[in-house]
Amino acid sequence: MESPHSVNSPRRTLSLSRQRRANYTSFPDPVDNKTSGFGLSGDHGPKPSEVYGFVGSISTIVASVIFFIWAYVPESWLHSIGITYYPSRYWALAVPTYVMVTIVLMLGFYIGLNFISTPSPASIYTVFDEFSRDPLSLDCSLEGEEKPIDPISDIGIDRINDAMFNSAA
Repeated sequence: MESPHSVNSPRRTLSLSRQRRANYTSFPDPVDNKTSGFGLSGDHGPKPSEVYGFVGSISTIVASVIFFIWAYVPESWLHSIGITYYPSRYWALAVPTYVMVTIVLMLGFYIGLNFISTPSPASIYTVFDEFSRDPLSLDCSLEGEEKPIDPISDIGIDRINDAMFNSAA
């Protein structure tokens, strides 16, 4: 005979936990629609990142519409609806131009900084750096066929070139 606490399925686990809660506590069950209103627990609802994204997209659309109205609607129309104070139309062209030029200069500066910090192709630092390990020369006087495994090290460029280009010989 099975013990009363052994459970074989998740449904039985859920039903047993509901029965225990109903017997010992007076808290409403979030799954039960009769006791909790709409049946939604505190875990449901929009995430903050979704709300920020929605508010950000709506704000961007509203700001773009206001910018285009300010940039393209004639001054007489703006005065007729009561808008008399607004920035000079010069800034409608100057700000986007300044932003685009700044982005292009930042990209150029970043690429130039990478060129300055990269060693030339003829430099020895393109092959070796501070983490390179030179192979140790082991003086082993072992007789026979047994040789120890070489320690971990970088393979020299001469051995790589010999393996790649002189293997046919």
